[in-house]
Amino acid sequence: MTGATDPTPRTNAALFARACELIPGGVNSPVRSFRSVGGTPYFVERGEGAWVVDVEGRRYIDYVQSYGPGIAGHAHPDVVAAVAAAAARGTSYGAPTENEVRMAAEMIERVPGLEMVRLVSSGTEATMSAIRLARGHTGRNRIVKFAGCYHGHADALLVAGGSGVAQQGLAGSAGVTPGAVADTVVAPYNQVPELDETVAVVCVEPVAANMGLVAPEPGFLAGLRAACDEVGALLLFDEVITGFRLCRGGATEWFGVRPDLWCFGKVIGGGLPMGAFGASREIMSSLAPLGEVYQAGTLSGNPLATAAGLATLALCDDDAYEQLTATATALQEGMLAAFADAGVAAVMPRVGPLLGLFFTDRAPRHFDEAKAAADNGMYPRFFHLMLERGVALAPGAYEAIFVSLAHGPDEIDATVAACRSAAAELV
Repeated sequence: MTGATDPTPRTNAALFARACELIPGGVNSPVRSFRSVGGTPYFVERGEGAWVVDVEGRRYIDYVQSYGPGIAGHAHPDVVAAVAAAAARGTSYGAPTENEVRMAAEMIERVPGLEMVRLVSSGTEATMSAIRLARGHTGRNRIVKFAGCYHGHADALLVAGGSGVAQQGLAGSAGVTPGAVADTVVAPYNQVPELDETVAVVCVEPVAANMGLVAPEPGFLAGLRAACDEVGALLLFDEVITGFRLCRGGATEWFGVRPDLWCFGKVIGGGLPMGAFGASREIMSSLAPLGEVYQAGTLSGNPLATAAGLATLALCDDDAYEQLTATATALQEGMLAAFADAGVAAVMPRVGPLLGLFFTDRAPRHFDEAKAAADNGMYPRFFHLMLERGVALAPGAYEAIFVSLAHGPDEIDATVAACRSAAAELV
């Protein structure tokens, strides 16, 4: 990016200073700004499997993995080849392509109960569109979400959210009018709310991965299913993070509870912008051009994104998920042992290959407990101690830890060694 048109020195500090002159906060998504941990963001020059390399040549074992899409690791040769081949044929047509059909078929084959999908360009578009579909299909207005769950930045869902919203210390966002959230009800995670026949949809992260990692307690998801059935409301699983990461069929397969609507993202784009929402044939038939619920997108089903997504999903078989879970388990066990030996109170909740980290003595069950653990000041210190030792965690306590197929024993051993050294400085 630098050169004749911009002589900014290629250092993290110089690039961040220049970025702050050109881009609000110097970043294009708030969590990247390091605001909640302090310091200067590293600017990535390239990714290599489990690693990223910054513009100053520093290498980091990467557990951000683009906040979830990087299930295969950075620059996997199969994904790179698929994108290059697709780009050589054209980058966008405004017309249907075969890969859109293949992507839809692949998702439907994997997820129990899913019958039709619509591809979009982000997780936010997916949840926004799915909520509109739920309202249009049921003829009802009210939606229920859970505190600490993040469903993108659509106005109706941008209240009591996790992820970057929580890291900014915001209850929602300026510019979201009272009218936009008047029909949004917020409930505590892991508690089944009382519903009535005005509720169109209950929207939930089946594993809450935007307030650290908070697992659903036994009976919670099944309780939501029963409560929705009782009043004729729809149940929506926001699987933007869990979809095709927990296992082939995502949280639906993992927990054995079927929602009425699904939202997907991250993994399905293989690192390129893509989201999707889906449901039964009956519900999806309410969507234009078949029905009266409108949704559209110029770049929906983009040929580069579908190529990357198909190549990524081809790598994600049962053996791959066993490997991911084994890797996450080894990381969890090694880091917890390091914390225990140093006398640091820490828990690392895990659901399959998904990990969280809280500096507390008990895994949080809902957002209030997650927030209390995140606000104790330990995470920013640990983040920087690990970064100094060549390990990149997310620059915010409300994000999950993502392992990839490229993280091997050497990376895990190096991470645990770094954790042991860092933990000794925390006490």
